[in-house]
Amino acid sequence: MRIEESTKLDFKDVLIRPKRSTLDSRKNVDIRREFTFKWSGKAYHGVPIIAANMDGVGTFAMARAFAEDGNGLSVALHKHYPLKDLQKFYDKAGHASVWYSIGMVKADEEKLDEFMKAGHHPDKVCIDVANGYSEHFVTFVKKIRDKYPELTIMAGNVVTGEMVEELILAGVDVVKVGIGPGSVCTTRKMTGVGYPQLSAIIECADAAHGLGGLICGDGGCTVPGDIAKAFAAGADFVMLGGMLAGHDESEQKVVKDGGQKYLQFYGMSSSTAMTKHKGGVAEYRASEGKTVKVPYRGPVEASLQDILGGLRSTCTYVGARRLKELSKRTTFIRVSQQLNTIFGNE
Repeated sequence: MRIEESTKLDFKDVLIRPKRSTLDSRKNVDIRREFTFKWSGKAYHGVPIIAANMDGVGTFAMARAFAEDGNGLSVALHKHYPLKDLQKFYDKAGHASVWYSIGMVKADEEKLDEFMKAGHHPDKVCIDVANGYSEHFVTFVKKIRDKYPELTIMAGNVVTGEMVEELILAGVDVVKVGIGPGSVCTTRKMTGVGYPQLSAIIECADAAHGLGGLICGDGGCTVPGDIAKAFAAGADFVMLGGMLAGHDESEQKVVKDGGQKYLQFYGMSSSTAMTKHKGGVAEYRASEGKTVKVPYRGPVEASLQDILGGLRSTCTYVGARRLKELSKRTTFIRVSQQLNTIFGNE
C-alpha cells in the first residue's frame, strides 16, 4: 500500500482565469477541430463533442439531430441495437457522425463481424468497458486493430498515463478517460476506485499526445463550463451523458409525476440496464449505476445551443480564436467556491 500525496482536481475545484483578448465577438471563434487519427490515418473535422453510448443518449434519434445541427458533433450509439436496425440506420444515415459501439463479449464481436460482412463499414468504433486495465482488454483491442486496420478506434475507460500509453501502442486512436465521474455511475461508491476527472484529463492528455494519440474525457460534465474546462485541460474530445439526457431524442418513454414530465436515465452498469439487456445482475457482480428521473427537456437543439455558445464564450474570455488554442491560453486557478447559490443551484 502507498499513498500519493499530491492533490488531484475535479472540475469543481478550478476556474479559468480570463485574459486580454482581441476577439470582438463569440461568433468569430472556431470551435471545430481537425485531427488525423494515429492508426486509421483518417481525418476528422468537427466539434469534438460526443454523445455517450448509453440508453437515452446514444440513440439513432440523437445521431440524426446531431447531423442536422451541422456542427460536426458525433454520437456513440449504444451497443444494444439489433443488427437489422443498425444496418437500416447506416443505409439511410451513413456513418460520418457516428461511432459504432461494442463491448468485449463474443456476441458483440460477432455482430460487428456480421455487420462488416454485410457490406456496412463503420469508420469509427468505440470499444467500451468499465475497467480498461485488464490484460484481456488490451489483447482484445489488438485483435480488433489487426482484424480491421482501417477502423478509427476509441477505447477505454482508464484514468492514468501509463495505461493510456499501453492502449495507444496497442492500436487505439482515441483513449476514453474517466472512472466514476458520471452522474449515474456508482463505481466510486461501490468499489472505492476512481480519479478526479480534471487531473485525469491533464495527465492522460500529456501521455497520449506524446505518442501522437488522442483522448476523450468521458463523464463529470454537469454544465457547459465543465466542458470548456475539459478541453482547456487537454481533452481532444469530450463525451456527454447526463447533459444530453431527458430530450425528445432519448427514445425513452415520457412519464408524468405530480404534473411534471420526466424521462428515465440510468447508468449502463445499473440494475435497470442489466435487467433490460442481460436479464438481470449476474451473481458475481454488483450494480455500479443508478436510475434517476430527468425532467423532460424537449428537443436537444436548445441544449446544444447552450453548450456550444458557452464553449465559444470561454474562448473569448481567454482570447482563443480556435478551440485548439484554448489549452495553450488557459491558466486554472484553485477555488473553494464555484457559484453563488443564494437563489438556488441554477
